[in-house]
Amino acid sequence: MQIILLDKVVNLGNLGDVVKVKDGYARNFLIPYGSARRATASAIKEFEVKRAELEIAAAAKLAEMQAQGEKLAGTTVKLTQKAGVDGRLFGSVTNLDIAHELNKLGFAVAKSQIRLPNGQLKTVGDHAVSVALHTDVIVDVTVTVYGETA
Repeated sequence: MQIILLDKVVNLGNLGDVVKVKDGYARNFLIPYGSARRATASAIKEFEVKRAELEIAAAAKLAEMQAQGEKLAGTTVKLTQKAGVDGRLFGSVTNLDIAHELNKLGFAVAKSQIRLPNGQLKTVGDHAVSVALHTDVIVDVTVTVYGETA
């Protein structure tokens, strides 16, 4: 299916690119989330008229996320979980737990924006975690997990 991108999509293209993707990816993900539109002749003409507005909106969103990223950079999130004597957690710290703590600190972060490079955190200590606020803004955060004995 030929689509026109209304936003920057990772590994696909930038705003205004006309790309060919599988039908299911377009119908189930890109179009419902407002990231793309079918590339018909009328849609392309309509996009060219609105292109300047969309570029301004995308630049404003990027600037806002960069400002939030500067505030978030270097933040340390502290979590306490039940752990054994050897420092292994009885459960794990997930991206949802980290997102809740960041929201408590005043940062609007969704769980899908948290990137855990080695999977869920299963040990006590400091862990480096990435937060993808925007496709171009990725910030590193330190998560410190404290263990409490049962």
